[in-house]
Amino acid sequence: MFAILLSDKMDPFYQNISSFPTLIYTVLLVVCVFYWAGAVLGFVDLDVIDLDLESFDLEGADVNPNTPHSTPDVLAGLMLRFGLVGVPVTVSLSILVLIGWMLCYYVVHFLFGIVPGSILKFIVGIPVFLVTLYISARITGVLIRPLRPLFQKATQETIKQVLGQTALVRTSRVDTEFGEATLDDGGAGLILKVRTTGDDRFSKGDRVVIYEKLSEQNIYRVISEKEFLGR
Repeated sequence: MFAILLSDKMDPFYQNISSFPTLIYTVLLVVCVFYWAGAVLGFVDLDVIDLDLESFDLEGADVNPNTPHSTPDVLAGLMLRFGLVGVPVTVSLSILVLIGWMLCYYVVHFLFGIVPGSILKFIVGIPVFLVTLYISARITGVLIRPLRPLFQKATQETIKQVLGQTALVRTSRVDTEFGEATLDDGGAGLILKVRTTGDDRFSKGDRVVIYEKLSEQNIYRVISEKEFLGR
């Protein structure tokens, strides 16, 4: 496999993915790959990008960059307009980046050969990037639409089931700012964002009990199993 990647026949591929504007998507795609690898290994939260999309007012949202909205507000407004809601932000953004990368790659592959000069290719690349980004957002909104009920149902059922249950810390640490725990639900298991209170801190493998749900932040408060049992 690696011999094929390093062969001369792969030169056009490397040129395309490292050419503007495909390079932007390539970098973002690499970030997504590292993120999901870290999420699987428990080094980062699954919802590391936390946008309050539910409380954002779409009707009154103005994504004009000249308005006083903060960057998260503008991003939340754009995601709502394109229908990139109802699933974790990291999921929708990862799908968007993958689709954008593929679209941009083929545009560069088939069309940029007839564009003369590096400067002209760069100029043409700007609208190509914006158009592929727009199309990718539209396609992503359609693709994630069937997934929304699944995530909503899972969230509602999770809240009812997890309170008072014992979970196992899966990240390197759990404190007031970071952490995830795995709850055995009889199936594949649930991965929950958890936080402690005060100076409590847990390490990977520690047993904790979930005692409170903070809906606004979509996180759960936990205490040690020993403290919960009064030992």
